[in-house]
Amino acid sequence: MKFFVERQRNEVMLRVATMEGIQPSALKDLNEVLFKVLAGGDKVRKSSLGGVKTAAEMINLMGTVLEGTVIESIRNHDPDLAQKIMDKMFVFDDVNKLDDKAIQLVLKEVASDALVVALKGAQPELKEKFLANMSSRAAETLREDLESRGPMRLSEVEAQQKEILKTVRRLADEGQIVIGGGAEDEMV
Repeated sequence: MKFFVERQRNEVMLRVATMEGIQPSALKDLNEVLFKVLAGGDKVRKSSLGGVKTAAEMINLMGTVLEGTVIESIRNHDPDLAQKIMDKMFVFDDVNKLDDKAIQLVLKEVASDALVVALKGAQPELKEKFLANMSSRAAETLREDLESRGPMRLSEVEAQQKEILKTVRRLADEGQIVIGGGAEDEMV
């Protein structure tokens, strides 16, 4: 994707994001051929080739430099679609992919109460990643807070996770951390 000119790249990503799949009528001829080739192969289902998740995965591979222009182009066409793609691009569990230095920077920016709420719904590995990047005293306090905090509404947990993701994105936009796997983000 990075080898396309900006206009082509933006157009391709917009089309991928809005593609829901192949209509059954478009598969009719293929179905007939497959039936002849594979005995009893008359049940071809709609195949998902695009959509928001696929677009988000592709944009994640571009790195932060190109992703901004692509998202902005999609936002100009359809703001709701751009937000849906951004929501799928980097989810809270992906914070686990950040290196220790990045986690430490995030911890400096996030209030401990918000972190407790966000981690209530997190995978154990992600909780441990945060705890491993804290002082032993702060980690012990966080563990106690997590244990003492009763059940919480999923909407509250997700809201705090989104706030932390905003912080992660801001730090990435400022160049303090790297969240993408784009080629221009490789370390040399």
